[in-house]
Amino acid sequence: MRGRLTMMLAALVLMSCSKEDARPGRGIDYEYGRELKHEMIVLGDRLENPYKTENIARALRSLYPTKADRVDVKTTNLYVRFLPADDSQYEQLVQMGVEMVDHPLDYDIVVDGDWYHDPEIPEDDVTWQYAVVAPDFKFPDIRYEIIDECHISENNAGTRAEDGIDWKAVEREAYVLTGNSDRLESAALTKAETKMQPSGRITIVDEHSNGGKPFGVAGVRVSCNSFVKFDNAYTDRDGYYRMEKSFASDLRYRLVFKNESGFSIGLNMVLVPASVSTLGEAGPQGVNMTVTKDSEMKLYKRCVVNNAVYDYISRCAAADLALSTPPKDLRLWIFHNFGASSAMMLHHGALLDNQLIRSFLGNYATLIEYFVPDITLGLEAKNDYRGIYSVTCHELAHSSHFSKVGTSYWDTYIRYIAESYVLQGAAYGDGSLEGAGHCEIGEMWAYYLESKMYKERYGGSFPSYGTSYWFYPQIFRYLDERGLTASEIFSVLDNSVTSKTELKSRLLVAYPNKRTIIEQVFSRY
Repeated sequence: MRGRLTMMLAALVLMSCSKEDARPGRGIDYEYGRELKHEMIVLGDRLENPYKTENIARALRSLYPTKADRVDVKTTNLYVRFLPADDSQYEQLVQMGVEMVDHPLDYDIVVDGDWYHDPEIPEDDVTWQYAVVAPDFKFPDIRYEIIDECHISENNAGTRAEDGIDWKAVEREAYVLTGNSDRLESAALTKAETKMQPSGRITIVDEHSNGGKPFGVAGVRVSCNSFVKFDNAYTDRDGYYRMEKSFASDLRYRLVFKNESGFSIGLNMVLVPASVSTLGEAGPQGVNMTVTKDSEMKLYKRCVVNNAVYDYISRCAAADLALSTPPKDLRLWIFHNFGASSAMMLHHGALLDNQLIRSFLGNYATLIEYFVPDITLGLEAKNDYRGIYSVTCHELAHSSHFSKVGTSYWDTYIRYIAESYVLQGAAYGDGSLEGAGHCEIGEMWAYYLESKMYKERYGGSFPSYGTSYWFYPQIFRYLDERGLTASEIFSVLDNSVTSKTELKSRLLVAYPNKRTIIEQVFSRY
């Protein structure tokens, strides 16, 4: 897969925007997670799975020898692994609702991390994917293996109080009998409790906003598991989460960057829609973590981008900016060692019908249909919240514009950028090639909205992002400062506006009471 990724990076370089450098801190835990590793997981010994149906039955007999014969311990889940032959098979499983992890669940983890690749699988192939499915799951024509038949009591609602059996105690006994008693968390539990619902808060610090105080990492999924027993919950706007299931053992916690607002952030070492950042192992009470610039940088950047997109989507509401929201299932990739960003909107159909681009990508056009992102963020030189926030807002402004104008408009736009890069050595070119008007309008809008959102978050004067190029975001800034709202400006940017001349005409028709101001700014720029 690394070879395919190299090819895709070459294509993304060709079609990326060249952004200016954007320059003009309950449940707060600054220390937790500082030593976590975010590279490849290192596995230790294989462990006996306490949730195997036979082990739960054995634990039942141990605690209730006179009742066990009257209770049928049925399989409630299958612990399986899939080996998708290609990316389309992986996506097929996702569409079937299968939640997968890339490492086995019944091994000790010596070094925690964000990803794993089976050493017996070629690195260019999708690695084994581990999951827990229902016993009647209809397996598609994808290679799979059933590892264990399991019994998870909370997945068998309605039968838990039969014959006075304490199934929580049975679960704990299964840990003891399988040699996993050291994983039972007793310190966090009172005598009245044998299990807990994990809860906590994930926060982040922006040194230049909110007085430098932590605020929530919003809408992100917190996932936890002990062996094959999983649960997950989304954080609320303030970063709080609470699981539905109860646990008695130590758990592995992760942030999965598939947001409740309808977007996901990749890219791990494999081409999956949502990146994962480990939060390490902790007790069943849950994890509190505060992410700062001193945290591991991949985790920090993912959290900043997560919040920037969450906030942007929220601000698109009619009561605020009143803009078209980005398309649902928006996919963003973060490149930590790459400087350019783009909003090609490939996952939502842009360029896929463009023969020039399909010819350039060749066999990789199929890969695009499943995994190539809508937005790429080159964050090589962006190591603080402000810089990451700024570049993310720029690309999100493009995604709102795409929602309004559609794929045909966007194909012309991105084709111009690709040809400018090849023929003139710069993504924006000099404005002389066919399609320059699409670029002119698109970049005017994106630089303007980026500047506006930056100013509204951080205060100070209106930043001058993009004003050194041949197009003029100053036009929108001028109109904004004289009473035209972002929503009013955006309302005229439909697919018929493909030049500054057409833009002026549409503004004059839409806002005749602003004629003098509109004439002034267009005569100046």
